[in-house]
Amino acid sequence: MKQVIVITGASSGFGRLAANALAKAGHTVYASMRGTTGRNAAAAADVETFARDNNVDLRALELDVGSQGSVDAAIAQIVAEEGRLDVVMHNAGHMVFGPAEAFTPEQLAELYDINVLSTQRVNRAALPQLRKQGRGLLVWVSSSSSAGGTPPYLAPYFAAKAGMDAMAVIYARELARWGIETSIIVPGAFTGGTNHFAHSGRPADHARVAEYEAGPYAGFGEQIMTAFSAIVPADADASSVAEAIVEVVDAPFGKRPFRVHIDPTQDGAEVAFGVIDRVRSEMLHRVGFSDLLKPRVNG
Repeated sequence: MKQVIVITGASSGFGRLAANALAKAGHTVYASMRGTTGRNAAAAADVETFARDNNVDLRALELDVGSQGSVDAAIAQIVAEEGRLDVVMHNAGHMVFGPAEAFTPEQLAELYDINVLSTQRVNRAALPQLRKQGRGLLVWVSSSSSAGGTPPYLAPYFAAKAGMDAMAVIYARELARWGIETSIIVPGAFTGGTNHFAHSGRPADHARVAEYEAGPYAGFGEQIMTAFSAIVPADADASSVAEAIVEVVDAPFGKRPFRVHIDPTQDGAEVAFGVIDRVRSEMLHRVGFSDLLKPRVNG
């Protein structure tokens, strides 16, 4: 069944790969990004070229996840053009790398805004339409770092992704009776096919970084990057994340998996989340809210 889909942060990485794959699977896909006539003009043009060359319904959409006004306008445009919205994919995110102490509180707030608050802006714009329809799907791109192995020097990013994952879990329960389904995609480390590492931010407090470099953590950043890259298999392909997302979207309503792990490094997140999600589910059964574990079929 053809779905109308919006993806945040779709100028590159997992977002763009998923947009291409979903469009080729026959869906109407809005690949959203900020600056479609500015910083991401080339990416927006490439989206249109891909759509034309592959004869698919893929469209670049101006959407700045940092602005509620921009998000509202983008969602309103989709509904005006299509009459509905079936799938919202929360993908926008940003990574930073460095000793946690050297990041300012303002940097952490900015990272939290991009990785967590952005999902709230999009939900507040899109969920009224999905609730009105009595049917929909939220796809959240989480991270294995939320429960698996967590190398140092990535604390702000890991904290933000853990916050987003926690939001996804609770939203799933609060939307189940509206007939809105949730799938959380949990990628592991991919050092190719995304811009996470290439475009990752750095601490603003250079003096604190220098203290770490002059002390017992001299050269530690490079050591982490080298060790991290070494455990990623040579054949790890970021497009496997996009393929998993297509399988989720194409699955029958009510049968979609709550979590999907795509983790070439096998960092243990699948085991940990298996326990965590089971404990959470058992608590809902215990207090009589087991119906929140599956989306209600409305109408």
